[in-house]
Amino acid sequence: MVFAAPGEALTRAEELLGADPSPLHASIAHQVIGIWQRDFGDTRRALAHLRRARVLAARADSAEREADVLATLGVALVHTGRTREGLAAFERGVARGSGHTRARVLYRRAYVWWVLGRHGEALEDVRRAIPVLRQADDVIWTARALTLRATVHLALGSVERADADFTAAEALWDTTGQEHDKADAVESRGLAAFRSGDVPAALRLLDEAEERYAKLGTPTFMLTIRRCEVLMAAGLATEALTEADGAIAALDGIGGQSTRKAELLLVAARAARLAGEPQTALARAAVAVRLFAGQRRTWYETHARLVLIEARVATGRGSGRLVADAAAVAERLAAFGAPAAPEASLLAGRIALDLGWTADAERHLAVAARSRHNGPPLARMTGWAAQALRARAAGSARGVLEACRRGLDVLDDHRMTLGASELRARATAQGAELAALAQRASLVSGGPRRLLGWSERWRATVLSAPPTRPPADPVLLSTMTAFRELAARADEARTDGGRPVPALEREQRRLEREIRSRTLHMRGEAPGDGDRFDVGRLLRRLGDGVRLVELAVLDGRVHVLLCGQGRVRRFEAGLVAEAEREAEHVQAGLRRLAHPGAEARLPLVEAAGARLQRLLLGPAAAHLGSGPVVVVPPGRLHRVPWALLPALRERVLSVSPSASSWLRAGDTAPPPGGGQVLVRGPGLASGGAEVPELSERYGGPRAPGDCGARREDGGGGRTRSGGDRHGLRTVPEGGVVAGRGGPTVLEGDDARVPRVLRELDGAALAHIAAHGTFRADSPLFSSLRMADGPLIVHDFERLDRSPYRIILPCCDTARFASVGADELLGLVTALLPLGTAGVVACTAPVNDAAVVPLMLALHKGLDAGLSLAEALRDARAALPGDAAHRATGWAFSAFGAA
Repeated sequence: MVFAAPGEALTRAEELLGADPSPLHASIAHQVIGIWQRDFGDTRRALAHLRRARVLAARADSAEREADVLATLGVALVHTGRTREGLAAFERGVARGSGHTRARVLYRRAYVWWVLGRHGEALEDVRRAIPVLRQADDVIWTARALTLRATVHLALGSVERADADFTAAEALWDTTGQEHDKADAVESRGLAAFRSGDVPAALRLLDEAEERYAKLGTPTFMLTIRRCEVLMAAGLATEALTEADGAIAALDGIGGQSTRKAELLLVAARAARLAGEPQTALARAAVAVRLFAGQRRTWYETHARLVLIEARVATGRGSGRLVADAAAVAERLAAFGAPAAPEASLLAGRIALDLGWTADAERHLAVAARSRHNGPPLARMTGWAAQALRARAAGSARGVLEACRRGLDVLDDHRMTLGASELRARATAQGAELAALAQRASLVSGGPRRLLGWSERWRATVLSAPPTRPPADPVLLSTMTAFRELAARADEARTDGGRPVPALEREQRRLEREIRSRTLHMRGEAPGDGDRFDVGRLLRRLGDGVRLVELAVLDGRVHVLLCGQGRVRRFEAGLVAEAEREAEHVQAGLRRLAHPGAEARLPLVEAAGARLQRLLLGPAAAHLGSGPVVVVPPGRLHRVPWALLPALRERVLSVSPSASSWLRAGDTAPPPGGGQVLVRGPGLASGGAEVPELSERYGGPRAPGDCGARREDGGGGRTRSGGDRHGLRTVPEGGVVAGRGGPTVLEGDDARVPRVLRELDGAALAHIAAHGTFRADSPLFSSLRMADGPLIVHDFERLDRSPYRIILPCCDTARFASVGADELLGLVTALLPLGTAGVVACTAPVNDAAVVPLMLALHKGLDAGLSLAEALRDARAALPGDAAHRATGWAFSAFGAA
């Protein structure tokens, strides 16, 4: 009962002790309390109760009872770090017990061997226990033993054997009422899914196990460890570090198991290293090594030493001593049969290469490269990375490129099993080293065309295929509705009272976590046709008049790949770190220019634009010709206002996350019969005064609530003359206006998310005037404010087809989070794979009054048959020459090819 209903078992054991029981029954009650304290409470109290249980068992003269208590005591001692005493207790337990009881003792000792990382001994004990347990028809303990054996098989990389044991155990659990063990079985299946490379299934099963444990009030420290492993494999290392540190604090708070603390420290160290926090990784790994050594857990101690060496290398401490240490760790892991052994060999080889020790490097890398043909995807990528480094050391550029190609193919297959765009984006970080090696090799040996091909190979790959549509999950849909309503209430409370609302914000964050969790469970669809980027096709599409400028970053420097007139040329520009700093200065300048009284800063912003041009384009700026230009920046430079650069200021200019994305956008056909949709959300200072003007332009009647006569200069309809477009004052708004053959206008109470999504689906043109919010912490919750709350990126992903062209005259709608290798997460990048061929959006806060004439001029150009980029160029030129209008024009960019 202590596992099926732990709270009830504890209560009944305490009641039994209060009723003056016999020594035999008192022994059982103390053992139950000891188990509860060991697993759910204070291990010191657990030891006291278990020792008392043993004394009472001896007083009852029951050898079988004493053997059973000794086994429980042995587990508790090992979990407190007293390994020698724990194993001695098991020796006595095996000697005292017989038959069925001894089999249960052997099972628990097998569990302890697994905790200690001694997998051979674990398999031997569980092999001896299972036939006896089956013969005794002991369903519960047989299922436990099968689950344990499967877990050991997984630790050794034997996924098929583990699956067979998990399946057999689950069939037995279905015949019992052991809810805790059933939850453990679900958790184990999640671990098996992870080991086989199915990250979405692993996350779904671990979340289900967590729900089951929560109903029982069971602590979930082991589950946290496994979930952190999956999060790291999915590229969510920062989240894994937060979860692990939180679990460590909770464990310390209850005086929990020392063994679990060491394991949590190890997973926290790994997460910190992957999250780019080497000092944190050093601190966590050092403590984990000491704890594991004291607990005599050599398997785990060796894994912790691997992380410790990796962290030292990340802090720039490469040395001959570290080569030897990494090699020793690799040998020990290989002797254990640990799947991490190739990682250690790769690390030893990488350090040796950096020191110029080519013979040593070759020896270690050859060992690591053996994993490239077998095992889960990340293990094969480790092998291909080792093979690429071997080829580089041998001076074979062809070998480097072939190894990188094969390794990135493995990553592509892995990414396509992931349904969520966020997971696909973050998973690309696993291929960053391979992509960088290939770019360096192609720069040396292959010329600009090859460098362009490899730059495209790993850039914005998430946009190459639409994300898997979220399932028609009623729980997910209701959670999203609840989130929207709650966010609207919190926003209203902040607006009215001007103060945070902690209770609403906490519930909002909880709903966000649930939405995100269910989204991450989505499996990807089968890989596509494997269509690869074709430089020749790009050059044919560009022709003689258009130039495409792709910026590649190698070893901290910007390389400009200028494509057009049938060729690709390469130019060296400045340092990317300097360009990033200059871009931040420009953003600060544009924010100031959005407000009145900042005209004196205009020359400073223009000068910064000239400096940015030297850093980002270098000598290529003189070779752009006179036609349209497409800029393909890396993710780190996504916030550059490209129209501010002098060489691009008067041009037809568009921006694309990749050349491949630009080609796909150009191939996207407008939807047949698609109309125009104009949306006015609440909370804008002006009420979106351009919307009624646009309704007339496209043949609709005048919108009720229009605040003034039509004025092309944008002065009408504004509630104030300056300020940014984040203003929260609401003006009167009307309802839907949809004239026959004219646009659909959604405003007031009709601008609610479900209705807006229905109208946007398959539209030819959408103009959404709404308050925009970018969420750097969770970019897929970036939003546009509608009447019933936020319209988030997850909502757009539910569209069958997003509008062919979208105009977003709101602040920060062109902001992205740079994740993975070179991926961008945000509103614009969510739309491009869903059928949108062109977007106009804004990278900075803008002057509210200055937006209206820009938007009206933009739509005038579109009405005349221009593309978004052409219309935006002409709209900028038509603006007044004051600082606010010029800064507003620079802040907007056209994305895509429509």
